[in-house]
Amino acid sequence: EVQLVESGGGLVQAGGSLTLSCVGSGFTFDDYAIGWFRQAPGKEREGVSCISCFDGIKGRTYYADSLKGRFTVSSDNAKNTAFLQMNSLTPEDTAVYYCAAVLTSRSALYGGPLLNPIEYDDWGQGTQVTVSS
Repeated sequence: EVQLVESGGGLVQAGGSLTLSCVGSGFTFDDYAIGWFRQAPGKEREGVSCISCFDGIKGRTYYADSLKGRFTVSSDNAKNTAFLQMNSLTPEDTAVYYCAAVLTSRSALYGGPLLNPIEYDDWGQGTQVTVSS
């Protein structure tokens, strides 16, 4: 059974940084794409970033256009953990952040990166990030 557990959320002032972690179990972490998503109150879940999620290439990263330069996704496959480093946070980044997993090979079937929630099979429970002004 695939399980994902996020951690690292919290309350931070605008301009601050947080690093989220996503620990996976029950699957071969190196074979999977990990996507990061967020959902703010009253809004749809949106893709933030993903790794090993593009053209079937392990380790390749992708970012939503609006977040490039502020967020960095990475992974430590030996620890079955993916990370999302978030810098220069603003109140608009306040949301519940989720990680999700799908086989990297699926990304080779698509014409673009896997950054749509419907493309992912398994999800963590989410971690709250609140940015105060």
